[in-house]
Amino acid sequence: MEIIQVVGLGLVTTFLILVIKEQKPVFAFLLATFVGIIIFISLVGKISEVIGVLENLAHQAHVNNLFLETILKIIGIAYIAEFGAQVTRDAGQGAIASKIELAGKILIMVMAIPIITVIIETIMQILPS
Repeated sequence: MEIIQVVGLGLVTTFLILVIKEQKPVFAFLLATFVGIIIFISLVGKISEVIGVLENLAHQAHVNNLFLETILKIIGIAYIAEFGAQVTRDAGQGAIASKIELAGKILIMVMAIPIITVIIETIMQILPS
């Protein structure tokens, strides 16, 4: 049911933006950004439920909390970078959007280094010397 509300809000906003864009392009952009933020905020509850389930599963599997936190940060970086790039692209700034995406990818790579290190060390212990 929630997806119907999100899609409905998106379609109504799109219609309004198409009508307003010719007269007030800045207002149309602000409306699109505002509705995007509203949709994101409406999903925060679902995101926290998913995080709770993942934390529970990690606890049951005896996974180090540091790894789970790192993975959740990586996912957060990906979503935030994607949202920022989309908003920037909507404003007609594709070059800046590409730089936001690049920054997100680099930050994800930096955040993943400890996990990659542990995986490589584990593989090295398993392989015969």
